[in-house]
Amino acid sequence: MASADGQRYLALGDSYTIGEGVPEEGRWPVQLARMLRKGGIPLADPRIIATTGWTTDELAAALDAAEPLGAWDFVSLLVGVNNQYRGRPAEEYARGFGALLLRAIAYAGRRPARVVVLSIPDWGVTPFAAAQGRDARRIADELDAFNAAARALCKLHGVAFVDVTGVSRALGAAPSMLADDGLHPSAAMYAEWAALALPVARRLLAGARA
Repeated sequence: MASADGQRYLALGDSYTIGEGVPEEGRWPVQLARMLRKGGIPLADPRIIATTGWTTDELAAALDAAEPLGAWDFVSLLVGVNNQYRGRPAEEYARGFGALLLRAIAYAGRRPARVVVLSIPDWGVTPFAAAQGRDARRIADELDAFNAAARALCKLHGVAFVDVTGVSRALGAAPSMLADDGLHPSAAMYAEWAALALPVARRLLAGARA
């Protein structure tokens, strides 16, 4: 399963995974792979299947179109903000996310310990949300419900869950943490996420090599 450049990494998601508004090297999955290599774990740069605006069902359709994807050494999943943005209920999100989680596990050779999920960040703190007159409290409450559902499903299936929502709320309004559109994260914010995922990914991949 390992490539000539190291263990193979598949990153699944939406704008937060493709890194809307930042250069390729600034995307959090790319930064994470680089951090892991620096620490001695040979993880190749990821294949990213993600597009700005995708919901859970749109990501699922893209995966259908991309099949067969084969087996991977490591898989990450971060999706759901567009479900919330479009006003879809948490129950629907949970169903869609649950199906994607099972697919992620399958891509990881049916090994849950090769999968990591990141929580949905809180875009309600951004200047974009303020300019749109959005209710920050409502966004936070809805995203908390989405993330609670994702966390529960990860626990059920033995998948690691990394919370980046807290740092998005603490730092997400700072200009240095935002792309030019005032909504999407900057490479600096993605570095914060990668740093939070790093010890988890290191543990998972070190265990995989043992």
